[in-house]
Amino acid sequence: MPEGYQIYDQSGLYYLTLQVIDWVDVFSRKNHRDIIINSLDYCRKEKGLQIYAYVVMTNHIHLLTMAKEANLSNVIRDFKKFTASQILKAIATEPESRKDWMLKRFEFAARSNVRSSFYQFWTHENHAISCIKADFTKQKLDYIHNNPVRAGFVEKPEDWLYSSARNYAGLRSLIEIDFL
Repeated sequence: MPEGYQIYDQSGLYYLTLQVIDWVDVFSRKNHRDIIINSLDYCRKEKGLQIYAYVVMTNHIHLLTMAKEANLSNVIRDFKKFTASQILKAIATEPESRKDWMLKRFEFAARSNVRSSFYQFWTHENHAISCIKADFTKQKLDYIHNNPVRAGFVEKPEDWLYSSARNYAGLRSLIEIDFL
C-alpha cells in the first residue's frame, strides 16, 4: 500500500475512495447501492462515523469522513467487511445476470491475496487522503458531488440520488449527513 494513502490520524478528517475489486460495476444495481446506504446510515448512527460527503458510483464510493471515537480505520474495516458479506450474499441468492462472472472475479482476487477468504469484494486500500486545509477539503467536497456529473449520469450533482449533494441542496436525501 502506498505510504501516503493510509489513515494515520484516527480522529482526522479524510477523503476516502473505497473501490470494488477490478472496478466491477456492482452498484449499478439498486439493491446493492441500498446495502451501502443502509450501512453508512448504521455506521453514522451506531458507530460514530461522521459523514460530511458521500457518493456511491457504479464501482466505488467516495467519502469525506471522520470518526467521533478516533477509530476511523476500525469503522471503515467493519463497514467494508459487512457490506462485502451482504452484497456477496445478494449476488449469490438474488436474480443477477452477471452472477457467475462477478463471483469468479471476486474468487480470483481472493486467491491472489493471503488476507482474503474465499471472495474478495473490496480492494484493501482506502486511498485515504488527510484533509487538513479548508480549501483542499472544499475541493474534495466538490469532487465527490460532481463525480456523477463527470460520469455523464446527471446534469446537476443534486440529481444523483446516492449522493450527499442532495443534502447540501436541501433536497430529500437517503441518509442524514454532518454538514461541514
